[in-house]
Amino acid sequence: MNISFETPDKINGLMTIVLDEADYKEDVEKTLKDYRKKANVPGFRPGMVPMGLIKRQYGTAVKADAINKVVGEQLQQYIRDNKIQMLGEPLPSEQHEAQDLEKDSTFTFKFDIAVAPEFTCELSASDKIDYYNITVDDALIDRQVEMFASQMGSYVNADHFEGNDTIKGDLRELDENGNTKEGGVTVDSTILMPLYIKDEEQKKLFDDAKPGDIITFNPRKAYAESDAEVAALLKISREEVAEHTGDFSYQVTEINHFQKHEVNQELFDGVYGKGNVADEQAFRDKIAEGLKAQLATDSDFRFIQDVRAYCEQKVGKLEYPDALLKRIMLANNKDKGEEYVEKNYEASIKELTWHLIKEQLVAANGVKIGDDDVKAAAKEAARAQFAQYGMNNVPEEYLDNYAGEMLKKADTVEPLVNRAIDRKLTEALKGVVSFNEKAISLDDFNKLMSE
Repeated sequence: MNISFETPDKINGLMTIVLDEADYKEDVEKTLKDYRKKANVPGFRPGMVPMGLIKRQYGTAVKADAINKVVGEQLQQYIRDNKIQMLGEPLPSEQHEAQDLEKDSTFTFKFDIAVAPEFTCELSASDKIDYYNITVDDALIDRQVEMFASQMGSYVNADHFEGNDTIKGDLRELDENGNTKEGGVTVDSTILMPLYIKDEEQKKLFDDAKPGDIITFNPRKAYAESDAEVAALLKISREEVAEHTGDFSYQVTEINHFQKHEVNQELFDGVYGKGNVADEQAFRDKIAEGLKAQLATDSDFRFIQDVRAYCEQKVGKLEYPDALLKRIMLANNKDKGEEYVEKNYEASIKELTWHLIKEQLVAANGVKIGDDDVKAAAKEAARAQFAQYGMNNVPEEYLDNYAGEMLKKADTVEPLVNRAIDRKLTEALKGVVSFNEKAISLDDFNKLMSE
């Protein structure tokens, strides 16, 4: 066997593997002997089929499998031993020539290999990077209190309609004279939220409505001719909507007003668990503590983004084997075609550049992660997910179980591994570079992140 590797321009690699018969013959013979032992051929006892017959039936296929196995193993071994930083997978070279498996005993295989560009990205105290400290002020705490009060709010009966109230009532289809239409659509105890009526004139018909009032309106106009919304309101199919485009009467039977929860002990217990917060000041302090932890995570996320931008600028434009990488990308997306490759190539190269930079930063700073780090990242993701629904007092045991379920799903593991790496890399780099610290409000920070 002979293996050679050429990189004339340092990024386009050509690997040539020459196999002699001795490299695969033993595997072929062993496999054919196993076939002979198991072969069931009419006229021959098991294990007594002539080897010549076995070779004629299976020889070429067995030889192909053995050669492919040796080539694959040797290719990967050579890449590992010579520390070739390969991008994607090797592709059969366009220089490769067809070979006859039945006649030839020596085979030559050529593979095109995309090699990562050579560069160095190092960070030290001389590198100054922005770090945003998000201010936790009274206004922000007030907003959080309002959010908790809304999440634990409830609907109460009201004597008249206001902006975001819900109304319950009975719908009756009317004829051209304004009378209840015989055989028309009727819906009892249907719920409306006038706030979501699209037509302003139709919406105004419900202003200051009271239980017992009868309001005449046109659902088709009210919902801007949205068949889906009209069908849902009238409890009919979309196909039937065209038959019911006239006015309806709506007799109000009940009005419910959403009322935020009072800021009291019941709210404190509902948010943070019974007995953990004694009064409003302690409640606000607890909110501030949670916000600081959450916002520190947001600041760190922005920091690693700024590290990325800083490093990309520092490294500059890297040279890639574009034609080969596009071939690899096409091979991995055969169902999407060349148009997809051309459209997405630049974005994929940008991500690849950051990936290569991050690999160097991870190695230079001794960043390593284990199962516990990935589990912690999963718990953090679970905690953030529950917090979106106002669940801030989720027991650790429940978080552990939820994180465990996340880690059972193959499509979520890789993002969590990357998240764990980013967390550790962020902490490491915060102790390496210098900060250009900036105090910022949450609103301004959110604007910054949306740019």
